[in-house]
Amino acid sequence: MKISIKSLNDIEKMKVAGKLAAEVLDMITPYVIPGISTGKLDKLCYEHIVNVQNAIPANIGYKGYEKTICSSINQVICHGIPNNNKILKNGDILNIDVTVIKDGWHGDTSKMFLVGKCAPHNERLIRVTQECLYKGIEVVKPGAYLGDIGHAIQKHAMENHYSVVEDYCGHGIGKVYHEEPQVLHYGKAGTGIEIKEGMCFTIEPMINQGTKYCKTLNDGWTVVTKDGRNSAQWEHTIAVLKNGVEILTKRNEEFA
Repeated sequence: MKISIKSLNDIEKMKVAGKLAAEVLDMITPYVIPGISTGKLDKLCYEHIVNVQNAIPANIGYKGYEKTICSSINQVICHGIPNNNKILKNGDILNIDVTVIKDGWHGDTSKMFLVGKCAPHNERLIRVTQECLYKGIEVVKPGAYLGDIGHAIQKHAMENHYSVVEDYCGHGIGKVYHEEPQVLHYGKAGTGIEIKEGMCFTIEPMINQGTKYCKTLNDGWTVVTKDGRNSAQWEHTIAVLKNGVEILTKRNEEFA
């Protein structure tokens, strides 16, 4: 398994791409309201990336995908396809996943949104899933193991009576969109690949209210929970530094 190690100069370039990806989510936030279509949200993100950021939407054309963002609503775990006929309703929960390419480098991130007034159980799912992401990031440092990340995420999810999707994972990233290593969101501490300075990868836990099982719809992209219960996901691109970790896609609203 060949894992790309980035130089500090490479990481600075990735930081630029990551900041742009985060900016897209900051930009789109005021538009996520009841009555808007996911197709309209996709168009706004595309125009911002291309016309304002002078960057490239990485998803367009990736393995045949045609849209800028993935828009995953309620029981959709990931890879929901934006559509002008898919209108957000009061009480929906939505994940927007976006990847920006700038000067050949990728920044990949996603955020959960509460659409209008949401049920407390959905608010809780979103909060705990974000906590899972942060707990996964907290253990990253040179000398730790990828299994430490999965263990931290799975432990917090299960303590809150949720399940972790095992069919999809985080991934190495850089000039290549998806590269080694695979970053599982479940596992045993002290196992797996040793984390080293210069590694860059995403952590993107998908947490379900019900069981961990999922299925892909006939469009070949949209992944939903098998039991029809809701799912949430948050994602950051991170870089492993000498003394710990840096979140390359942190948003203005975040603590770090």
